[in-house]
Amino acid sequence: MHTHPLKARRLLAATALAFGLAGTAMAESMPGKGIEVQPLKSSIAEETFQTELVMKALEALGYTVKPIKEVEYPTAHIAIANGDATFMADHWNPMHADFYKNAGGDAKLSRKGVYSDNAAQGYLIDKKTADQYKITNIGQFKDPKIAKLFDADGDGKADLTGCNPGWGCEAVIEHQLTAFKLRNTVTHQQGSYSALIADTITRYKAGKPVFYYTWTPYWVSAQLKPGTDVVWLEVPFSSLPGEQAKLDTKLSNGKNYGFVVNKQQIVANKAFVEKNPAAGKLFEVMKLPISDINAQNNRMAQGENTAADITRHTEGWIKAHQKAFDQWLAQARAAAK
Repeated sequence: MHTHPLKARRLLAATALAFGLAGTAMAESMPGKGIEVQPLKSSIAEETFQTELVMKALEALGYTVKPIKEVEYPTAHIAIANGDATFMADHWNPMHADFYKNAGGDAKLSRKGVYSDNAAQGYLIDKKTADQYKITNIGQFKDPKIAKLFDADGDGKADLTGCNPGWGCEAVIEHQLTAFKLRNTVTHQQGSYSALIADTITRYKAGKPVFYYTWTPYWVSAQLKPGTDVVWLEVPFSSLPGEQAKLDTKLSNGKNYGFVVNKQQIVANKAFVEKNPAAGKLFEVMKLPISDINAQNNRMAQGENTAADITRHTEGWIKAHQKAFDQWLAQARAAAK
């Protein structure tokens, strides 16, 4: 059979056009093709889940996502601002306000949307001791007799299971120990938080008084339940360091737990976001309920804490929320056009 040369040419043109359209469609569905992304997170293992979820979404958009690098928050903000890394999924606003500002703020960094809202934090003690001695406020720890109840190492001072240097919360605790005049009666125990809190839970189970700082989303409040096992302590007045100094920590119900409720945001390199509107839009629209982070973190505390476990949890979350996940990708792809 002999094809007419003109027909053959038309066929070739049609084929080329089809391939061209397929190429455009491919580029539209994979706006991140050939672009490398470097995620960062702190040493808190429980932040892997929320970071991996962002990584999976970026991969679905075609980005080449490198393995997570672990650095503490102050360094992470600077690395992202300088373009040595791309994003972190666990910027706490306003707790990390000083880190954000010191790294160059809005000129170098991008934080749009709220990834996870209502992150609470504060001081807690066991309910048994609270009820017995009517302790409701950390200001009562100025009384050496009250402080001594929570002495774990025998020096007569209350031992507060505190915050790792570089997390941001340690600066608040240090500031408040001075502001509330608790230096003489309280020791801020710092080191590895996960080891210290494990020890605190062991003490609680042995029926001993406990005094600790924690935050949500995390697994501690699933094991020491506020209201049942432990109670949040109020503070004498609002007092925060640095960029947060002007903030009032009093809640609408009149209670004051000393910390502002934080929003967790995805912070990314500003130049990267400007060049990659798909990723920028993704960072802005992703949302993860705090209860889902708590639930995943608790599974880790129960022993499902390997890299493979966390990946399985992440993939499971996506399957259970496929519609929302696909919606994020659609919005990201639309932004790339």
